[in-house]
Amino acid sequence: MRFTHLDASGQARMVDVTAKVPSTRTAGAEAFVSCSSEVVAALRDGTVPKGDVLAVARISGISAAKKVPELLPLAHVIGVHAVTLDLEIVDDGVAITAEVGAHDRTGVEMEALTAVTVAALSVVDMVKGVDRSAEIVHARITHKSGGRSGSWTR
Repeated sequence: MRFTHLDASGQARMVDVTAKVPSTRTAGAEAFVSCSSEVVAALRDGTVPKGDVLAVARISGISAAKKVPELLPLAHVIGVHAVTLDLEIVDDGVAITAEVGAHDRTGVEMEALTAVTVAALSVVDMVKGVDRSAEIVHARITHKSGGRSGSWTR
């Protein structure tokens, strides 16, 4: 197996994508925040003391998708052209999904994954005063399309 982010001497490097032809790329990710029934009820009633949890989490996630190169030092700066972030209150917490699109030389999987994880962090931050046990249960890429490797679905 060859690690693309390492040079011949094993040092970290940013992969050179200069010669790659831009193509349309999409990726999706999901995360889940487990919360107490008290928090779920407050989310449904809109009575969480810190305010509109879902709106804050949505904006946090969208903003985060555009900041991936600032957070991941070997990620490429790309033009993120679309971010859809959805949050759904379910019986045991908040389900979060993101879809990210771009027309560029490299994929947007990290942008989608960053969107859902930062949105999940925002949910935890907004409800932790009511439920200190709120936790991010999982975060994962669900699918991607475009680029040399084509499409993939979990």
